[in-house]
Amino acid sequence: MSKIATTPLRLALAGALAAALPAALGFSAAPAMAQGTDALDQAVAALRGISTMKADFVQTDRTGQSVRGTLTIKRPGRIRFEYEPSAKMLVVSNGSRLTLIDYEVNQVQSWPIGSSPLSALLDPKRDVKRYGTVVPSSNPNVITIDVKDSKNGITITLIFVRDSAAPGGLQLTNWVALDAQNKRTTVRLTNQSYGMSVPDSTFTYRDPRRTSRRPG
Repeated sequence: MSKIATTPLRLALAGALAAALPAALGFSAAPAMAQGTDALDQAVAALRGISTMKADFVQTDRTGQSVRGTLTIKRPGRIRFEYEPSAKMLVVSNGSRLTLIDYEVNQVQSWPIGSSPLSALLDPKRDVKRYGTVVPSSNPNVITIDVKDSKNGITITLIFVRDSAAPGGLQLTNWVALDAQNKRTTVRLTNQSYGMSVPDSTFTYRDPRRTSRRPG
């Protein structure tokens, strides 16, 4: 797989976490609003129900280039996108900051969780019900939520599919991020599993800036 170009969006989205297969619900205005509120409550319950999670992912950028890897989540706030070796890249959150480590160029970039589109998934202080809206869908087994970040103009769309084995009865299957320039990044999840023991050391990283320095 070819490496996706390094951009703030690539970091912020490292794949965690939006979804979208919008269509029409087919309900009248009033019932649709009621249905939307119920669906949003279900999606929030599903996110809050995740204590730990692991999954395989495929991240695709706007040019169609894809990169694979493994996702690990430990709430609140911790996430790790372990990209395939050829990508030479890691995205990790320690609970307060989301960090992109690019081992190809020995660079590290970091953002507060609250400034990342992934805050919809990771930040325990982020009220998804306040910022999220339900995207109508003709499939009753699919719930799609748009979460907009007015600060940086990014919308992250979370897609859930009903699955009784997943927390809250909904499985997060993919997400789509769209930035202010209409550049799209898609992350698709497979082989999701929940509730395993995950040590906090999983969310640390080797800083390439230290190992690349020459002796003085």
